[in-house]
Amino acid sequence: MRRPLEIKAEEASVRSVVSLTSALETLSSMQIAKTKNKVLISNQFFDEVWNIYKQIRVDVMFNYGRTIDDKLINKELLILITAKGGLSGDIDNRLIRKFMEHYDESKNDVLVIGHHGTLKLKQAHVDYMYYFDLPEHDYINVDPLMDITRKYAKSRIFYQNYISLSQQEIKDVDLSDVVSSKGRVADLSTLGANMVTEKTYIFEPNSYAVAAYLENSILRLTISQFIYDSRLAQVASRFKAMSAAKERSITNAAELHTEYNRAKRSQVDTRLKESMAGLKKLRAGGSK
Repeated sequence: MRRPLEIKAEEASVRSVVSLTSALETLSSMQIAKTKNKVLISNQFFDEVWNIYKQIRVDVMFNYGRTIDDKLINKELLILITAKGGLSGDIDNRLIRKFMEHYDESKNDVLVIGHHGTLKLKQAHVDYMYYFDLPEHDYINVDPLMDITRKYAKSRIFYQNYISLSQQEIKDVDLSDVVSSKGRVADLSTLGANMVTEKTYIFEPNSYAVAAYLENSILRLTISQFIYDSRLAQVASRFKAMSAAKERSITNAAELHTEYNRAKRSQVDTRLKESMAGLKKLRAGGSK
């Protein structure tokens, strides 16, 4: 049996883990509420921009704001949105597994957002071409990412989707399909009386330039939404991981406390037996 002091020291360490995981759980809970609000605001703004764009676009194709002179790289760009670091549960591992099912070195270039993703790719022996830190603040500048996306004929995003506090899923979507699907559902008959047309508004320098500008805005909002959604799922996954870790630590601390009491009682019993044996020996010596 281990010594009581050793068990007491281990119990103190486990209780420190309980305090740490409890603090991280609280912090994650606060971040969930804040990020969830950002996602809702971003969705509302996207709907407003799309409502204007669908009235002046010339066809159902989304052109990413490209010009006809732009030459495209004939590869598919795979964009991975991962966490900045660990402590997010297994959500990044699941994303990498899904990515590996699609990845073909000869057909794909890889862009990673989030440092944890680069570590996971190195473990999987996959080289990435572009890397960006996961934004920490509310404002997300995705312009450098957009510049890269426009160079490729196709782009696919792997991201984490928030369903609930206890459930997050990994999704991969073709960026063209995401935007084009919105174009297919656009119906001019749903527009109100204040329709935006060249008859009711003046477009400078022309409607094509305005449509290209709005395409850039929509692409910017779409990518930002994926990042916000991933960040929300990562924080929820961290909350779930910290809650599970805290429960395990509390159970371990209780078991160690019980073990400590048993060891302490055993130590007292042993000393008592030794004292009784010594007393008997003294009495036996005195009677001679």
